[in-house]
Amino acid sequence: MAEKSCVKRLQKEYRALCKEPVSHVVARPSPNDILEWHYVLEGSEGTPFAGGYYYGKINFPPEYPYKPPGIRMITPNGRFMTQKKICLSMSDFHPESWNPMWSVSSILTGLLSFMMDNSPTTGSVNTTVSEKLRLAKASLAFNCKNPTFRKLFPEYVDKHNKQQQLVSEHLSPESPQGENSKPETEKVVNSSGKDVKKVDTLRNTRRNQKQSFPTWMMLLLVSIFGIVMALPLLQL
Repeated sequence: MAEKSCVKRLQKEYRALCKEPVSHVVARPSPNDILEWHYVLEGSEGTPFAGGYYYGKINFPPEYPYKPPGIRMITPNGRFMTQKKICLSMSDFHPESWNPMWSVSSILTGLLSFMMDNSPTTGSVNTTVSEKLRLAKASLAFNCKNPTFRKLFPEYVDKHNKQQQLVSEHLSPESPQGENSKPETEKVVNSSGKDVKKVDTLRNTRRNQKQSFPTWMMLLLVSIFGIVMALPLLQL
């Protein structure tokens, strides 16, 4: 069971984090156990962890702040083993170097800084940049499968849901229906059809004009024929 001074100190640190959040760091105590804290580290831009959200736990001893906590990471990240204690100067791996002035914010800031480094330590792993990038991209979806994460960090769950919605809309865009939304090819075909009809009409008109005999020419021929027939009668 936590000592009174430990509870008081952790409550004070939580209020400080709520009042002045630390960049790229979110941490909250478990509702049922003040000694168990849950955190999320956001990957820094310009690093293989950019866009990643790394969920983990800090377990404080009842004697905190006079003894250091244990630190674990749950999200696959390519830098530390999951569910294994991480060796840091401010973790319970090195109680001799622990400083009671350190707080939750300083612990997690130090963890984030060490995460960006490649120095080996107990609990670390060695992976390629491409693997870290792949894990960063998949980190939020992985975290949202964890019930505790979903309960303590609803803002990240909302972020994940919005991302999924955007992806769905991008892959399956809704096309408007109606006459105004007919494919351009259909409009071209219709337009071409009208042009073809116009050409056919012009051709038929010209053909009819060629085939029809002018009326004035017919009258002229009849008049000439009548005169020719009347000449013998005039001579009589």
